[in-house]
Amino acid sequence: MRKALNDTSDRLKLVDLVYETCDARIPLSSRNPELNKIIGGKTRILILNKSDLADPSDTDKWVKYFASKGTPAVALEAIDRKSISKLTDLTMELMKDTLDKAASKGRTGRPVRVMVVGVPNTGKSTLINTLAGKKAAVTGDKPGVTRQPKWIPTGGRLELMDMPGVLWPKLGDRKSQVILAATGAVKAEVTDVIEVAYDAINLLWNMYPELMSNRYGEYEEGIDPYDRFQMMGKKKGCIMSGGRVDEDRFARLFIDDLRSGRIGRITFEKAQ
Repeated sequence: MRKALNDTSDRLKLVDLVYETCDARIPLSSRNPELNKIIGGKTRILILNKSDLADPSDTDKWVKYFASKGTPAVALEAIDRKSISKLTDLTMELMKDTLDKAASKGRTGRPVRVMVVGVPNTGKSTLINTLAGKKAAVTGDKPGVTRQPKWIPTGGRLELMDMPGVLWPKLGDRKSQVILAATGAVKAEVTDVIEVAYDAINLLWNMYPELMSNRYGEYEEGIDPYDRFQMMGKKKGCIMSGGRVDEDRFARLFIDDLRSGRIGRITFEKAQ
């Protein structure tokens, strides 16, 4: 983590602007406070990525919230060209003075140099590939895919620096830890998938009972959360010999449902 943060700090002087990606479902927990300190007063755009998986009304509130704090924000689905154009238009607007100054010195057509940062699995590499129009960055549905800083030309008005995604030692409170793991920012190998799924299920039953009941069945109010977890596993056919619930199998099924959007569009954190 420290090496990645030092690399970010060292290379910041080489760029005009920073794209910081976060997960639109968890706009606070998916932002590394150490990155925030390093970026400081550098011009940045906060990208609420994976907005197609988030509750749209909450995403709109988050965009307005961050704007009120002085940070321009864009809701994005990284593979959608229409939302990408919103990002590039805002970039050119923010960089107008810089580009005009370069043009006055004869550097017409100078690209805007952008550093792309964010915690793991917030869609940085997918964003870069869409902007570049080619597979320039390695992607994957797991954290830690990008290993080294890398310059990527787009053939247009942007030149991108892809930085490794980096977490920080203390991942906030218990809720933050759960939702970071559930949405994929934390490697599965270092988490207890049953515990993560169980806690995420309880959060979602409180926040989105209709979506959960549509997907996993209705349950009487006040039911013991563990009994409900067991009944959900049975309903989804996660049964071992002897009729016992295969908790690990159901937990993985639920996490896959959550990450793929099959439960519905959800946002774990509400704008203040």
